[in-house]
Amino acid sequence: MGDLGLMQVAVDAVVFTVSFDDLKILLIKRKYAPFKEAYALPGGFVKKDEELEDAAARELEEETGVKDIFLRQYATYGDVNRDPRGRVLSIAFLALINQDQKLHATTDASSADWHSVYDLPDLAFDHQEIVENAIKELRYRLQTTNIALQILPQYFTLTQFQRLYELVLDKPLDKRNFRKRIKELDVLKETNREFREGAHRPAKLYTFKYQKYRTIKDKINVKKLIPDKPPKSDNKSGINC
Repeated sequence: MGDLGLMQVAVDAVVFTVSFDDLKILLIKRKYAPFKEAYALPGGFVKKDEELEDAAARELEEETGVKDIFLRQYATYGDVNRDPRGRVLSIAFLALINQDQKLHATTDASSADWHSVYDLPDLAFDHQEIVENAIKELRYRLQTTNIALQILPQYFTLTQFQRLYELVLDKPLDKRNFRKRIKELDVLKETNREFREGAHRPAKLYTFKYQKYRTIKDKINVKKLIPDKPPKSDNKSGINC
């Protein structure tokens, strides 16, 4: 795009998922300079007549193939030297999704793939800072909002629900206290369905009380749920177990 005279506005999409017992983030590999072949967040410049959220959704679909997801604006980055092309103000958006959508890199991206947040490659621009802040934001929102609706299936076990929190928060949670807290919030409804895996006893499946969970104002006090010592467990399975 060459040197930019006036300040330009860009968007960056920080998209998380939980897979194979790991918290992952969606990254692209840049096709063009600056930072050619470097890893980066999906994003790009906002068009003159485009809303910010529409720009974030467009760039995400063009560069990764991911579409029709809820993106939440959460931060703005405007360091004078964040982009070698000139002064660029970036609006960051956050999402937590499942991995149902097939990734397909086009336009400015040569590839798109999921990467563990605990083993990230070097990132272009100030995207390392954006990701670090997004993880903090995700952890806060998981405890205070209904963002879990965006990744859990319609029916899930209490173990799956707790495991989602443990993976995002990167902390072991006390099983008994966690379930007690969830019961107090009264946001889950037990169904007559069961989940069976191998020779284990079938686990009851739950679903959200959607209207109540969508308007939840209380929060799960995670500090009270973290045991002094990590609980012993032979269960190495992830969110889908």
